[in-house]
Amino acid sequence: MSQVIVVGSFNVDHVWRCVELPAVGATIAGQYSTGPGGKGFNQAVAAARAGAHTAFVCALGDDAGGALARQLAAAEGIDLHAQSSDQPTGTAGIYVDARGRNSIVIGAGANGSLDAAPLAADPALLAGAGVLLAQLESPMESIEAALSLARQAGVLTVLNPAPANASSSIGLLGLTDVLTPNETEFAALLARQVGERMDADAVAALGGTELHAWCRTLLPHGTVVVTLGAVGVFVSHPDEQLRGDAAACYRIGAESVAVSDTTGAGDAFNGALAAALARANPDTAFIDHVRFANRYAALSTERPGAALSMPALAEVQVRFAD
Repeated sequence: MSQVIVVGSFNVDHVWRCVELPAVGATIAGQYSTGPGGKGFNQAVAAARAGAHTAFVCALGDDAGGALARQLAAAEGIDLHAQSSDQPTGTAGIYVDARGRNSIVIGAGANGSLDAAPLAADPALLAGAGVLLAQLESPMESIEAALSLARQAGVLTVLNPAPANASSSIGLLGLTDVLTPNETEFAALLARQVGERMDADAVAALGGTELHAWCRTLLPHGTVVVTLGAVGVFVSHPDEQLRGDAAACYRIGAESVAVSDTTGAGDAFNGALAAALARANPDTAFIDHVRFANRYAALSTERPGAALSMPALAEVQVRFAD
């Protein structure tokens, strides 16, 4: 049985490494590579390599990209539940500069046809799971249906509301136990769901009390984990559900690593967090899961790529031995 179920996207990534990210109207030179990605697949690989038995629910085209997904899932020991689509397998264009920063454009392709049918058709898939993790590169209605099925089965739901410009709803958030936006996604959710306009760059600079208050407004019933890149992570719980922590809100600083490429770092964090939550002793405090995910994501930035940059559990344990 799978401890973690990831519902989401698979993309074939087309990556250009450049000195600077291209400006509007500019033509620049760069080094090209291609490989597997998509937020869903990245997170599934991270969860599996972080030690959780993982299932991945996705939609794939009948093409080389779909064949690649099946091959890689088998190699990673991921239990693949792929819907067939008459659309091509999803793609992404990724630009990475010399400082490891990136800009990404995605073409949904088959990801746009994903629904929750595999979960509805196979109750045993949810029966043994501890965590269902989803993102928003697939239709919002399908993700909402998947979260609803997980909630009915008593499975902890984790939503990574990415990309920032994806649609979301009050119903979607209502089905979410743990919400994991980065600063850009957090600002977008505040604007969309609360009507509060906030610059994404200002999120990390907010005081703990103010940021905690906005988290409580956004998700009153659940935990919000805001990833803040080089600044670290902010965690906000409702007072009545601290998940083993001593405080309702706190920060964890970023780990010191030699950053090469931040592509997939957020996915690494989410997959590792889901794995930690699913594998954990019930007495383990939430802060320990977040600290592990923070370290896992940091280590992933030391190598190029997305899915294939995810470290193994043993690498994290050796690098950050306490």
